Amino acid sequence: MDYKALITLLAIVNPPAIVPFFIHYTQGFSRAHRRHTVVVASFTAFLVIAASAVFGIRILEFFGISLASFQVGGGMLLLTSSLNMLNAKPAEVKPATNELEEGAEKAAMGASIAVVPLTIPLLTGPATMSTVVIYAERAQTVWQLATLVGFGVVIALVTAVCFALANPIARVLGQTGINVLTRLMGLILAALAVEVMAEGLGKLFPVLGRAALGG
Repeated sequence: MDYKALITLLAIVNPPAIVPFFIHYTQGFSRAHRRHTVVVASFTAFLVIAASAVFGIRILEFFGISLASFQVGGGMLLLTSSLNMLNAKPAEVKPATNELEEGAEKAAMGASIAVVPLTIPLLTGPATMSTVVIYAERAQTVWQLATLVGFGVVIALVTAVCFALANPIARVLGQTGINVLTRLMGLILAALAVEVMAEGLGKLFPVLGRAALGG
């Protein structure tokens, strides 16, 4: 499995950029409650990635969607996410919705905010899921698919470390440092998004691929 998949997922999920949200939503939590939130959020992120890798292609087949079409749509979604990140916003932010406010209300009522909004949509949302499905289709062997699921473990561990060290990270990087890191990841993601879209368009319109090769 190409390690480009791991780089792409790290760029999209970008746990350090979610640290300020984690600090905000866990204000007033006891140490045990905050630790529980870290574990649940990290494990849920892994579950989302693993489920997308194992069942994503079957879901596409069920709805009769070609992978090429999904690559173009997924690439556009990644490009949109990268534009968010270039504006120093988390990749999965949805400005037109009230999911973050709803998450805060749930926290106030004592419900866990580890799944919503920390994991979904801030950490792993549509862009993350579509990326995993695209790379899952490229897996030629069970080992390669297992490696992709293993990348989910890496993402979960990075998330757990960032959330567990949220306060030190926020102090060291500061908001400016987090914004710079988010923009850098956004630039990388934009390039990867164009590559995914180009591959999908080449499958949908073979003439484009021949034109690119000069033939």
